[in-house]
Amino acid sequence: MTARTVLQQADIARALTRISHEILESNRGTDDLVILGIPTRGVVLARRIAESIQRIEPQKVADAAAIVGSLDVTMYRDDLSRNPTRTPQPTALPGSIDGKTVVLVDDVLYSGRTIRAALDALNDLGRPRAVRLAVLVDRGHRELPIRADFVGKNLPSAASERIFVRLADVDGVETESVSIEGPSDQGDGEAGA
Repeated sequence: MTARTVLQQADIARALTRISHEILESNRGTDDLVILGIPTRGVVLARRIAESIQRIEPQKVADAAAIVGSLDVTMYRDDLSRNPTRTPQPTALPGSIDGKTVVLVDDVLYSGRTIRAALDALNDLGRPRAVRLAVLVDRGHRELPIRADFVGKNLPSAASERIFVRLADVDGVETESVSIEGPSDQGDGEAGA
């Protein structure tokens, strides 16, 4: 199977803008909104969503950094024994999450295990009023009953295929993309937990 690009840079930008609007509509504005990205690419996407929200409602969000942060889930994962080389990233909250609507952001939703770990991590940090999930790509194959509230692209795929999200901020590429590749193809930027 050959690699094929399913989202190009402009598609990614449009998807993030749409997700930003959907978050604002769902939350009825920016009051008590916190956006937390899951390292690595989720942090970049969360920052872009917060910046988009700032452009949409500049009178409510003067500084995107005031509503965006990162949530490391490394120590909450159930696969640490199989992947002991994972390096924890610092969790950075923009303030208390108590009573807030927290939107978790990740690049690819696959089995749901990363999101389960994120929910456990959030539980240790406070008690949000609500938790929502935004993902750039939902590829299916869930192992846990987890569903994204905001999705850039639903991308049904075979379990043997891999989804690669390549972002300039993380991967150093000039042209950002999301591609689907078969098991014999190689690439960096693999995502999908």
